[in-house]
Amino acid sequence: MQQIIYFFLRNKNFLLFLSLFLLSIFINFRSNSYTSSKIINSSSAIVGYLYDNLTNIKNYFNLIEENKKLIEENKFLRLRIINTSPDTISNFINYNITTGNVIKNSYNLTKNYITLDIGRNQGVEIDFAVISSNGVIGIVDRISSNYSRVISILNTNINLNAKLKTSNHFGTLSWNGKNPSYVQLKDLPKQAFLKIGDTITTGGNSLIFPKGILIGSIKSYKLDNSQNYLELEVELFNDMSNINHVYIIENQKINEIRSLDE
Repeated sequence: MQQIIYFFLRNKNFLLFLSLFLLSIFINFRSNSYTSSKIINSSSAIVGYLYDNLTNIKNYFNLIEENKKLIEENKFLRLRIINTSPDTISNFINYNITTGNVIKNSYNLTKNYITLDIGRNQGVEIDFAVISSNGVIGIVDRISSNYSRVISILNTNINLNAKLKTSNHFGTLSWNGKNPSYVQLKDLPKQAFLKIGDTITTGGNSLIFPKGILIGSIKSYKLDNSQNYLELEVELFNDMSNINHVYIIENQKINEIRSLDE
């Protein structure tokens, strides 16, 4: 469909000329002046209609390009704010941010994945973090030249380091494969002070996610079987069934840090 539209846009002048030329030939074969004048008036209306619709189509594609520019500007502003904020500069200064769009998403399985329209050619690598404006989405686990696959936060194989926003008490975040609106945070020390509605963010013990990325809010909690740790039910800020535009985050120091463990 887009190729057809582009064809008309590229050849609009020729098509307009051809239309007017055919109309002029038709008019020359008509001897009745009244009919000729009606045809001329009609042709003017048709030309006006064509121009109007071509303009609308052109404006539509201009809006798409303008939207892309605004998204990039928003990404740039977010990165600048992150990297200059006194409270978060130590968390984000070593990270790059790239934008992408979701082209495939599953959320009703136990092992869900997301496909993005950005890959190796655009600088994406395995183990890059993926977030939206509402919080954590997942981690890149496969890449091709122009696409990447993300292991979703709604995947029973994923484990994330997560913490209370109001303290440094942290635990392990995972998904039990049931409700796609909730994930579970375990191994949180029972002495941690918390209440229903408190915010959960990414912890500081991760090479993939910066500290402080939103995840969700506490829906309920209880002591685990050992009676030493808390188990939290966390309601996601993201609606994982309705995600589109995402940010892909690269930790520029990840290879250097990993080399210390070799």
